[in-house]
Amino acid sequence: MRLNLGCGSNKQTGFVNVDMSPLCAPDVVLNLEDTPWPWPDSSVEEVALIHVLEHLGQTTEKYFDVLRELYRVCQHGAKITIVVPHPRHDDFLHDATHVRAVTVEGLSMFSRKNCEEWIASGHANTPLAMIVGVDFDVVDSEFRLEEPWSSELASGALSEKAVMQAIKSNNNVAKETKVILRVIKENN
Repeated sequence: MRLNLGCGSNKQTGFVNVDMSPLCAPDVVLNLEDTPWPWPDSSVEEVALIHVLEHLGQTTEKYFDVLRELYRVCQHGAKITIVVPHPRHDDFLHDATHVRAVTVEGLSMFSRKNCEEWIASGHANTPLAMIVGVDFDVVDSEFRLEEPWSSELASGALSEKAVMQAIKSNNNVAKETKVILRVIKENN
């Protein structure tokens, strides 16, 4: 099964399209913060969360509940595609329904491998994968850039390093962040 969670009007063919609003006529009407979800354990092979995760989990515990439920319904090796507004972009800052900044670094804290490495090396990072009981491996990430950053990177006028430095120190450089997670359930 493939889930398009929080689909809104952006339904995807081949996915079960899920949204909390019946106005967009999803296949399943569901508030994703209401757990448990109606799907069996390890029944999902792919999940799309396109401009959704930043709307969920205003409290830390509710965010953890959503991630636990996502982990529960996904099978080992499931692919999760997450697209969120970059937290330093006006699109994130101006929408009152955005309750949580979602970053690549933040999602990497839900990797058991990362947590084990941090513990072994004495880092102060919170071992969220172990605390929450999930294991998501970040396999890819990318930023969708605003202009003129996108064109200047493509033309070679700016290096990737310069753009990455700008993303970390300036607003409105990166418009969106896309992250691909892989669910790890073997040996857990």
